[in-house]
Amino acid sequence: MDPEQRLRYSRQILFPPIGETGQEKLLLSSVAIVGCGALGTFQVAALARAGVGTIVVVDRDYVEPSNLQRQWLFDERDAEAALPKAVAAARAVERINSGVNVRSLVVDLNSTNIEELLGGIDLILDGTDNFETRYLINDYCCSHILPWIYGAAVGSYGITLPILPGQSSCLRCLYPEPPQGAQPTCDTEGVLGSITATVAAIQVAGALRLLTGHPANHVITTVDVWNGQVRQIDQPARDPACPSCGGNPDYEYLNGDRRAPISMCGRDAVQIHERHNPLHLPDLAAKLEKIAPVKVNEFALRFFPAPYELTIFPDGRAIIKGTIDPGLARALYNRYIGG
Repeated sequence: MDPEQRLRYSRQILFPPIGETGQEKLLLSSVAIVGCGALGTFQVAALARAGVGTIVVVDRDYVEPSNLQRQWLFDERDAEAALPKAVAAARAVERINSGVNVRSLVVDLNSTNIEELLGGIDLILDGTDNFETRYLINDYCCSHILPWIYGAAVGSYGITLPILPGQSSCLRCLYPEPPQGAQPTCDTEGVLGSITATVAAIQVAGALRLLTGHPANHVITTVDVWNGQVRQIDQPARDPACPSCGGNPDYEYLNGDRRAPISMCGRDAVQIHERHNPLHLPDLAAKLEKIAPVKVNEFALRFFPAPYELTIFPDGRAIIKGTIDPGLARALYNRYIGG
């Protein structure tokens, strides 16, 4: 550490479990944050302020006004410009701590790109909103013996637990299959910014423990900030038949066997992510503006054929807002972008 770094992180260095040695480890560490929403934005800011040397931000979505109530790094300018969340987060980190190396990846993390995007990372923090991506992260981490920390929140309730392959039970030991039926979401039940901050803070504290060489607390933590309830229980034992961390894992999410071509994004929207169709957005904008209003920047194109809104990314991925019908979403994609 140079004198400037020693001053900047002095209050963290004074904390005995970290100290100067731990701070030096943080400066050399790399963390990936998958999902840069309510959990992820807090995680990014906290890790940047703590001096984690490299932060990789992976998110497929863009900033909109309803995010600002709980997504800590964004402001009205980001929403007005509809910036990709990963890009807006990286720009914010540059203002918070220019000494941190931030990589922003505006992509849909999936079985075909996870090895390339997350190779060499020391730890992954979960900021996602769906079990398909969490199971993918779980398979990847189990296959690479890489720690990750699960977290989720809705309403005033949240849950988090660290997952250390080879040492603890994994996500599929706890949840062998995705929850069935309609589940509460932030779009149906609402969410308090205080619970997302609480869950993310616990995740970050767990990350700092691991990155500075301390063992994880192998507990499941649940919190309800409205009722003032906090509960911790020990993680259950590993399932020897677990398909991700058991004796004969098949890694079906990492292999792509369980990947759906269309996934729901919440907020009355469907994501089309099975297309591998690189697009030149200015050319597409010139075609679509003859039909309905278009906004375009270097990161995405937004197209407004009432009553729908299509956000189209350079890799061919699209978010169709205004429907939860995958068939209609696919038809709109084919109509305006092509099959």
